[in-house]
Amino acid sequence: MIITRFESWWVERGKCLFDERRQGGAKMGWDVIVIKLTTDTGVEGIATCMAARSGAVSESYLQESIAPVVLGRDPHDREAIFQELWVIDRHEAFFPVFLPGPVDVALWDICAKEAGLPLYKYIGAYRSSLPVYASSNFLSSVQDYVDEALYYKSRGIKGYKAHPAGPAEFDMKVHAAVREAVGEDFVLMTDPVGDYTLDEAIRVGRQLEKLDYKWFEEPFRDFELYKYTELCRTLDIPIAATETTRGCHWGVAQVIAQRAADIVRADVSWKDGITGTLKIAHMAEGFGLNCEIHTTTMNYMDMANLHVSCAIKNCEYFEYFVPEDNYRFPMKGDLPIDGNGIIHVPDKPGVGAELDWDLIQSACHNYICQEYGR
Repeated sequence: MIITRFESWWVERGKCLFDERRQGGAKMGWDVIVIKLTTDTGVEGIATCMAARSGAVSESYLQESIAPVVLGRDPHDREAIFQELWVIDRHEAFFPVFLPGPVDVALWDICAKEAGLPLYKYIGAYRSSLPVYASSNFLSSVQDYVDEALYYKSRGIKGYKAHPAGPAEFDMKVHAAVREAVGEDFVLMTDPVGDYTLDEAIRVGRQLEKLDYKWFEEPFRDFELYKYTELCRTLDIPIAATETTRGCHWGVAQVIAQRAADIVRADVSWKDGITGTLKIAHMAEGFGLNCEIHTTTMNYMDMANLHVSCAIKNCEYFEYFVPEDNYRFPMKGDLPIDGNGIIHVPDKPGVGAELDWDLIQSACHNYICQEYGR
């Protein structure tokens, strides 16, 4: 079995994840590229890829730098392809962090489908469901965070993670108001996607400890290891990091070695697919750390995240990016979350989710197909 076709659709999502404070002066498009790999036996592997700010750049990387590596290859050779793409990256391709991962997901999808197994069973199942926490966007007011947390609590969701928009004083108001609103027995986390000073982070962290938050995530840039190490040493609340760390498991290894995180993060989009995410999760397990899987901002790829989360032990929750309407496209239907706030992995072969191909065709900005030998 070899891959004979590499297709991509650059699709306009019509959404922007960030408000103007986070967007900067440049255009902030947030489109999606749909990827389909087809084998000579007719098996198809599907994935979706972020096209942040420039779909043209993302699609060119996929078609010019990655497709030639994949075409003509056996999809079971995922490790060899993973390693080859890292060599190409080092020799001045410098892939955006979200690009190689979706291709790896499509390879895994093909192989699980060929085996007739759900992806998590093909990897090696540990469980079939996980509790969900709702994960906010950047909202305008303290009350917006309170209202959203209460809404998802009313739907049976098990927890809520705020992404407060800063500065630190505003963030602390959000933390206190949300805890007061949801009560003591509801799981809370916070992720300011921040650039706090070390002093600010210590002050916020001590507040979070008093409010019994589950973890404190990404108060600094991911590469500021000295600050992370000092924060982990100073606070009792677990510090979560490595969401955007470059270098897949090699990058996360440096964080663990510096004792710069109590919880590491990975996902199938930003950490080189299922292959990379499993490397990180298994390495973290060896050091007694959880690897909490991070949303990809696309429901289809979050389904792939779910399969990985159900194939490892050291992940406690599923991150449910809300409102779901922003992230569903181009997947058909909603994420399989029940009324008790539990998400269940599908039992169909492969990823087990369907894309809306009519919608993809109608919103397609550009389509490219490469075939092996042509």
